[in-house]
Amino acid sequence: MRRLFFFLLLLSSMAMAAEYNTRLARQNYMLNCQGCHLADGAGAQGAVPKLNGFVGNFLHVPGGREFIVQVPGVAGAPVTDQELADVMNWLLVNFSEAELPADFTPYTAAEVSTLRQSPVVDVKPVRARLLDAIEQRAGLAEAP
Repeated sequence: MRRLFFFLLLLSSMAMAAEYNTRLARQNYMLNCQGCHLADGAGAQGAVPKLNGFVGNFLHVPGGREFIVQVPGVAGAPVTDQELADVMNWLLVNFSEAELPADFTPYTAAEVSTLRQSPVVDVKPVRARLLDAIEQRAGLAEAP
């Protein structure tokens, strides 16, 4: 009985930690991303890329998964690697779940740490190349 109690306590703690990470991820999005990308991820046409209904497409093309963590605003965000992984996973699921690959693997702190060490300096040509690849792959138009 005692083992069952501790097992249930452990499961409860894990569930609370997962919920906390979700809430913290949303909070970190609000504090570090929402000012430009807006609360719903809509961005600003011609100025700030939209996330909502589009960002998951990057995970379908070579280099896209890396790119969305390596853009300066993301790579330089004042959060820990784990917090950034949580934000990326949260925004992908909440803003672009329909566009995610069927075999989507969430970002980890280790992956984010590695990617942050090589931020993209000249974003426009890299983004343009990736958007071309996305368009060729799925016939999608560029994100506004």
